[in-house]
Amino acid sequence: MEIVHVYTKLRSEFGRECLFSDRPAELLVDVPPDPSLALQFIQKTHRDQAVQACRDMSEHQVNTERFESDSCGINHVEGGWPKDVNPQEMEQTIRFRKKVEKDESYINSILQLGSAMEHCIRQNNAVDIYQEYFEDEEEVEESQEPPSAKTINVFRDPNELKRTVTGLSWHPDGGRKLAAAYSCLEFQKTSRETSLDSYIWDVENPNRPEMTLKPASPLVCLDYNPKDSHTLVGGCYNGQIAYWDTRRGSQPVEVSSVEHSHRDPVYKIIWLQSKTGTDAFSASTDGQVLWWDVRRLSEPTECLVLDPSREGHLDRALGGVSLEFESTMPTKFMVGTEQGVVMSCNRKAKTPAEKIVCTYDGHHGPVYALQRNPFFPKNFLTVGDWTARIWSEDIKESSIMWTRYQMSYLTDACWSPVRPAVFFTVKMDGVLDIWDILFKQNDPTLSLKVCDEALYSLRLQDNGRLVACGSQQGGATLLEICSGLSTLQKNEKSLLAAMFERETKREKILEARQRELRLKERSRSEQSREEDTGRDDGDDPPDQLISRAETDFYSVVETETRRRRDREEQSNREKDVCEEKEVKDEDASGTEPSQ
Repeated sequence: MEIVHVYTKLRSEFGRECLFSDRPAELLVDVPPDPSLALQFIQKTHRDQAVQACRDMSEHQVNTERFESDSCGINHVEGGWPKDVNPQEMEQTIRFRKKVEKDESYINSILQLGSAMEHCIRQNNAVDIYQEYFEDEEEVEESQEPPSAKTINVFRDPNELKRTVTGLSWHPDGGRKLAAAYSCLEFQKTSRETSLDSYIWDVENPNRPEMTLKPASPLVCLDYNPKDSHTLVGGCYNGQIAYWDTRRGSQPVEVSSVEHSHRDPVYKIIWLQSKTGTDAFSASTDGQVLWWDVRRLSEPTECLVLDPSREGHLDRALGGVSLEFESTMPTKFMVGTEQGVVMSCNRKAKTPAEKIVCTYDGHHGPVYALQRNPFFPKNFLTVGDWTARIWSEDIKESSIMWTRYQMSYLTDACWSPVRPAVFFTVKMDGVLDIWDILFKQNDPTLSLKVCDEALYSLRLQDNGRLVACGSQQGGATLLEICSGLSTLQKNEKSLLAAMFERETKREKILEARQRELRLKERSRSEQSREEDTGRDDGDDPPDQLISRAETDFYSVVETETRRRRDREEQSNREKDVCEEKEVKDEDASGTEPSQ
């Protein structure tokens, strides 16, 4: 055991006590400067010394840790009930409510909360919390902002063998998710190792798809149901239609039978505006438009053969590549074909001949995109070959506006959902063009090089701010458009309506003029044909006709001979005049004649 002695003492008892008092300043030491000491000062030479606490290296690599976020959902049930009360039973809940309402603490808490709630309601009624200040200044700032777009995310195909993004669809509730269809449309270029999956991406998580869709054949197109955000319908490469409910997993809920499906890839499928919200229709290059009820996909509910002769022959039908359906026109729809013809159809017509109302012919190649203007449904946009065209339903001979021919093939286009004068196009050289036809018509307002490979699909979010572009190598690029191109401008609707009306009138005048010229040409040709038939049907005998022909021939020959003789005489006369003139000049300038 160690013996320790501890000595303790208060800290205030240590050292001498300080006594502070006021007194005037006094000089203790005065050391004047000595100039002679400056001569003894030695200046130290400068030397650089690194103080970084790491080793010097010519080059090195740093691989940071990659952050991967995983999203998960929670299913909430009705809570707040005691364990002995089943919220599904109406009698138990009513009995419990009556019991609670009789409690004194419940009445007191309601009275206290009621006064606080009344105070908040009075504040809301007194002050407009949604009032916008400085509206004019904001508009000036937006108008001065140059057009721009920036890349937010890129969703890449997670498989080794990359496939083309052939279809895109935004989630109807706010556009938080993006569904993408992946397939290879090049003939005989697919291999057995190519994946069949398509994906649903979360906009904020490009690392991993939120959900995988597993069809029996690669998806060429797909579309979210605008009435039910959990359901999607897709068109497959083998012609089948698949229907998904995301709450039931990655496998399709129902798939159409091969016998009653399309014979070619389904290039477009769109949900219809119906009471049940389960109707859709699809188009394929086999020349058919089929209507479906996703609750029973065993066979289509209706069929239309795209035969331009309106006889319903499938061997003469045009292949459908694009579809257009406007909910405000529930009976009308339009189909863009492989042959560059747009067909306007009426679903409620009784006979197949009446279902195809009219056609618009204006492209040299397949019509890859077809969409009505959301603000002016009578005007629609088409894309095919190297140009984009804007049409009016009233003019069938020609489009009312069109872009100049581009250097690359155009593959997709769509209108802006918020600005009626703005539309978007993508090309095979990887460029996204944004056109504002009120600003300028000859060139795009903004051209953006999205990627090095070809772009094949394009889809805009409902707020017009985000645009997704699908590329050939499986990349879906998400871009944010500047506010100037995604905010409705002042008087934009009235100005665009006047422009469409002016161009429609101009095309009508040109169409009427062309029709007049055609009628004149037809009447002239009929008149000449009648004269020829009148000559042929004359009563003159053949000998007289032959003698008349000989007389005409000899008269023509004699006239030509006389013309040549007159020309030769005139040339001889001119030659004699020139010779006489030369002789006179020689006589005037020569010597005198000899004696």
